[in-house]
Amino acid sequence: MSTPEYDVIVVGGGNAALTAALSAREHGARVAVLERAPEEDRGGNSAFTAGTMRAVYSGLDDIKALVPDLSAAEISETDFSSYTTDQFFDDMARVTRYRTNPDLCEVLVTRSNEALHWLRGQGLRFIPAYAAQSFKVDGKRKFWGGVTVGAVGAGIGLVDSLYAAAMRAGVDIYYEAEARALLESDRTVRGVRVDLAGKTTDMRAGAVVMAAGGFQANAEWRTRYLGAGWDLAKVRGTRFNTGSGIRMALDVGAQPYGNWSGCHATEWDMNAPDFGDRMIGDRFQKHSYQFSVMVNNDGRRFVDEGADFRNYTYAKYGRVILEQPGQVAWQIFDSKVFHLQRDEYHIKRVTKVRSDTLEALASKMEGVNAEQLLRTIREYNAAVKTTVAFDPNVLDARGTEGLAVPKSNWANTIDQGPFEAYGVTCGITFTFGGVKIDTEAHVLDMSDKPIRGLYAAGEMAAGVFYFNYPGSSGLTNGTVFGRIAGRNAAALAKAS
Repeated sequence: MSTPEYDVIVVGGGNAALTAALSAREHGARVAVLERAPEEDRGGNSAFTAGTMRAVYSGLDDIKALVPDLSAAEISETDFSSYTTDQFFDDMARVTRYRTNPDLCEVLVTRSNEALHWLRGQGLRFIPAYAAQSFKVDGKRKFWGGVTVGAVGAGIGLVDSLYAAAMRAGVDIYYEAEARALLESDRTVRGVRVDLAGKTTDMRAGAVVMAAGGFQANAEWRTRYLGAGWDLAKVRGTRFNTGSGIRMALDVGAQPYGNWSGCHATEWDMNAPDFGDRMIGDRFQKHSYQFSVMVNNDGRRFVDEGADFRNYTYAKYGRVILEQPGQVAWQIFDSKVFHLQRDEYHIKRVTKVRSDTLEALASKMEGVNAEQLLRTIREYNAAVKTTVAFDPNVLDARGTEGLAVPKSNWANTIDQGPFEAYGVTCGITFTFGGVKIDTEAHVLDMSDKPIRGLYAAGEMAAGVFYFNYPGSSGLTNGTVFGRIAGRNAAALAKAS
C-alpha cells in the first residue's frame, strides 16, 4: 500500500484529535487523522458526552455571540449569569485538591472562552444547556457553575460537526487505523507505524499529535493502576480507549504523569452494557442524586448527596459506589422532587422501581435490606431541617442534623408518594494518568525536555485533573490543548 507523507499525523478521533487536525490544517500543514474505530463508531469518548463545555464568559453578550439565534423569550426568561476567570481557577483548585498543574490550568482557564468561539468559527453550533445546567425558579431559569452552552446534537453532533469541518479543510481521515508504534530516530518522532486494513504501514510525518484517550476501556490497566474492583466498572464511552496511545508515547521516553490512580467515574445505570451505547449516549447516567437519598444494598446511606452542585461531585461518586456491597446503590426520590429529575431518568432503558408506599418500594429493590432501608429513611426524615427554604439553584443549607452521614444541601423528607428508586453502579468516563506535556503541548521526557516531533492533547495529556473534575471541562481541555498541539506541530513540520 502506497501511503503519502504528511506534515502532521494525529493519532485519535475525538474532540482533541479533530481540534488538533483542524488547527494544524489552519496553519498550512498536510494532515492525516488515524481513527482506530470504524467510521460508524468514530469520535472516541467525545461522541458519548452531552457536548457541554465549561468556559469563562462575561454574560449575555458572550452567550449571544456563541448562540446568535437565541430568541427574545429565551433571553427574557433566563438569567445566564457569568463565569469569571477567578471562579474557574477556584473550581479547578478546589476539586483537584490543589494538585492541578498550575501552568496547564492557567492555559485551560484563560483560553477557554476563545476555544469556544474558535469552534463556532469551525461550524460548530451551540445551544443553551437548559436541561443539564439550570433550574426554573419563580418563572425564570438560572444558570450556575460555568456550564451554559453545549453542542447542538450533544456528543454525536459535536463529533459530526468536527469531522465535517475536517473534511472541508482537506484533512485525510483513516478509519480502522490502529496506531501500533511511533517511528523514532535521533531522539525525534518521525511518524507512526499503523495497521491499515490488516496491513502494517509506516506513515511518515514532520510531527505527530497523540490524542488517543486514556486507558479506561482496558480492564487490566484499570485494575493495575486504579485498584482492585475496577475491572468490574462499566465503561461509559468507547471501547477503543485502551491506553495504546499512552504506551506508544512511553515507549519513546515520554514521562508518565498525573493521577494514575484517579479517574472520572459517575453514577451509571446498573444494567447498562459494559461499554457505551451511541444511541443512548450519556443518558445511562443518573445525575439528579443531590435531590435523592442514596442507599447501598445494606439499606444505609453512605455519601453526602448534597455536598455540592452536581458538577463538582458527580465525577467522583462512581468510585464511592464501586466500594459498596455488590458495587451498586439506589437513588430514592419522593414525588416532591420528580420535576427536578434530569431527562436521563425518563428513558426506556432504565433500572427503576416505583410504588405508592415506602414499604412496597423497599420490597421491590432487589438485593437491598428492606428493614434497614426503612429505618434509614425514618432517621433521615427526622433529621431534615424543614425550616430552611429549599432552592435548587444555590447551596441552600437545607441539610440534616445529627446523622453520621450528613446531607448538606437540598434535603427533603421522603414521605410523599409515589416513590421511585433508580439502581446505579460505577461508570468510568476517563482516566487521569497519562504523559506529561508543557504549556505548548510538547510531550516531555524524564528530564522535562520536549521529545522533538511529539505533541499530546486530550485525556492522555495528564496533569490537569486529579481526584475529581469540574463538570464539562474535559471537552474544553481537549479543545484548548488540541489547538495548541496542532499549531505547534504544523510549525515544526513546516520548518523542517
